[in-house]
Amino acid sequence: MLVSGDWLIPRLNGLPFFHKPPLTHWLQAASMAVFGVSPWAARLPQIALAVLMLAGLHAAARRLADDALAARAAIILAASGGWLIGGQYVNHDLGVATWIATTIWCFALALQGERPRAGWAYAGFAASALGLLTKGLIGVALPGLVLLLWVGWTRRWRAAWRLPWLGGVLLSGLIAVPWFVLAGQRYPDMWGYLFGVQQFTRYTGSGFNNPQPVWFYPVALLLLLFPWAFWACYEALAQARKARPAIVSRVSGLVPLCWIWLGAIVLFFSIPRSKLIGYILPVLPPLAVLAALGWQRAMGGRRHAGRWFAGMAALAALLTAVLSVALPGIQRERLSGDVARVLACRASPGDTVLVLGGYPFELPFVAQTHQPLVVVQDWPLVRIEAGDSWRRELFEAGDFEPALAERLLRTPELLETAARQPGQWLVERVHDEPSPPVPPTWQPVTEGRGWRLYRSAPERPEPAQHKGLPGCHDQRGDQRRP
Repeated sequence: MLVSGDWLIPRLNGLPFFHKPPLTHWLQAASMAVFGVSPWAARLPQIALAVLMLAGLHAAARRLADDALAARAAIILAASGGWLIGGQYVNHDLGVATWIATTIWCFALALQGERPRAGWAYAGFAASALGLLTKGLIGVALPGLVLLLWVGWTRRWRAAWRLPWLGGVLLSGLIAVPWFVLAGQRYPDMWGYLFGVQQFTRYTGSGFNNPQPVWFYPVALLLLLFPWAFWACYEALAQARKARPAIVSRVSGLVPLCWIWLGAIVLFFSIPRSKLIGYILPVLPPLAVLAALGWQRAMGGRRHAGRWFAGMAALAALLTAVLSVALPGIQRERLSGDVARVLACRASPGDTVLVLGGYPFELPFVAQTHQPLVVVQDWPLVRIEAGDSWRRELFEAGDFEPALAERLLRTPELLETAARQPGQWLVERVHDEPSPPVPPTWQPVTEGRGWRLYRSAPERPEPAQHKGLPGCHDQRGDQRRP
């Protein structure tokens, strides 16, 4: 979006990419437009959304319970691996989790007291629209499911009926509908693909990635909110034994909301076979509240309870920091950053980059190429055999613009021809991906941990002003620009 100036259509390798709506991409592109192209500029919107999730939890718990519980729940969430890692991981999961949580908190606050509060309701309608623009129907369906069950459990039907439904729906529509209409006008098949294939079929089908057993998410939550989730388990056992200290009476409206929120969303995502750990991030706020209640029930008033709480928070944060530092090293053989940095300093902006044996997602970002990669595969065979993978993502994206896909998704016969043309580069996957052999006419340039870089055989004189792609850095670390 930032390079092309087309902010309407999300793209993968230049091809229309309608797996999700565009809000996450808008925020990332806007951040990089302001702060420059860097990993942290891409992460800033995620960090801001994580802070919004934390602030929303604290503000809502203060109003629905008390200051002490709100502060403890906020610290528990902030000192959890799920929040700390999700808040820097650039995808849609933390964003939609934040909008789902914000929607639920806003409507819960709107229904607090004798008369509905229209301001909180309008904020909830706006948050649900932003959730829809982040990850589709679950941005509306999941908070709607939680709130419907909670309203029924607490018998708040009359108050719910008095919410500003007409104005709220109009507000949501003004925020969310224009993009769906404009994108659908440009690509009429977009609606069926986004809602039919990527949402309904992905939820009900069995052929998508990462199949997991039904107990996957309960175990995942123990890790995402380690060690705090065990205090939520303690709270569940205490409530099952009908233990009701004074703290429970003060939060009687909050406790059922949190349990319904937790149970409904975990059950919703446990039904399909395909399960990814990021899907369950929307339940971190209520789980943090329940963990805070469990801690207060078990440890409240005990000597040195504050020190134990601080020690657990420090332990959780330390473990997350170690994992964040270690993970790139664990995945280094999958990454192409080392090769991308060489390419950025050797290639001209107008050169063509072919990739073979895989798709290096981060290479265009690191090298800051302004042209899509030419991806070499046996695409007729891939269409028959490909599962839920990057290959399917590319050829399904190409179906929206067949003429462009014909130029970017090429078969191995291109390798011989391209090797005899100037300004051609080839990036080949070293491990795991079967591919045809690289013709000997390609000249090796460098080999990284996971990828090799070649250039075409003909030498061409470089102009004196050539300084590589925008991602090139000289020895002083200053960015070279063409």
